[in-house]
Amino acid sequence: MQAALELNDMTVRVVGRTLVSEVSWRVEHGQHWVLLGPNGAGKTTMLSVAAAVRHPSSGTAMVLGRQLGRTDLRELRREIGLVAGSQRLVDESLLEEEAATALTVVLTGHTGTSAPLWDRYGDAERERAFRLLADLGCKELADRPFQVCSHGERARIRVARALMADPEILLLDEPFGGLDLPAREDLIEAIEDLARARAELTTVLVTHHLEEVPATTTHALLMKDTRVVAAGPVEEVLTGDNLSDCFGRPLRIDSVDGRWYARAVRA
Repeated sequence: MQAALELNDMTVRVVGRTLVSEVSWRVEHGQHWVLLGPNGAGKTTMLSVAAAVRHPSSGTAMVLGRQLGRTDLRELRREIGLVAGSQRLVDESLLEEEAATALTVVLTGHTGTSAPLWDRYGDAERERAFRLLADLGCKELADRPFQVCSHGERARIRVARALMADPEILLLDEPFGGLDLPAREDLIEAIEDLARARAELTTVLVTHHLEEVPATTTHALLMKDTRVVAAGPVEEVLTGDNLSDCFGRPLRIDSVDGRWYARAVRA
């Protein structure tokens, strides 16, 4: 069976600058990965390749069995759910009128547009959007304007939108940015529930913080200076030695009930 994602000796360069260097990485269907590393390590670039929005400069990238550069990216992207702060989810004119409800935002995931295409949404699509909001623990937000939702509520709405097209792989690029502790925990719980309920779904999460790694995470990849320094089963990779090397300072790592925590070791 082909992997959900397979990178072979992949390098990404932009205007003479190397963003990712000679990376090989394989993600099987149903696995749940976390990508960790300091700023500038190359994590978001890796995710942009996995999302089929960036091509490798050299090497190969296979996403859901199709090689980038040799496939229709529009069709491929429909099978990939992406949650990223850089995404433009809602047309600005709709926000100004407070016309974009949470349900509207989720519905636009069916068409991959920033404005709703109402003739493309029937009863089945509306029912699915309601169900996804419920799955993410925010069904009561369906009729609330997206603009007045809290940061935590918006984060879960973003995930519901990404799932609207029933993707095979869900990519989450720093989804916890700007969230307070309760909102962070709500989103982590929602991600864990998705992993348990959808055995076939593959997820890849990018984060800077070990405390944001869901308990359902199966594998981890550590990046430093554009290269992979460790990758494999989560309990083998998230060690004090590996993370100390990755972040460049002595760290103590603890795990409680499947969640991970890090703190610096004082000399």
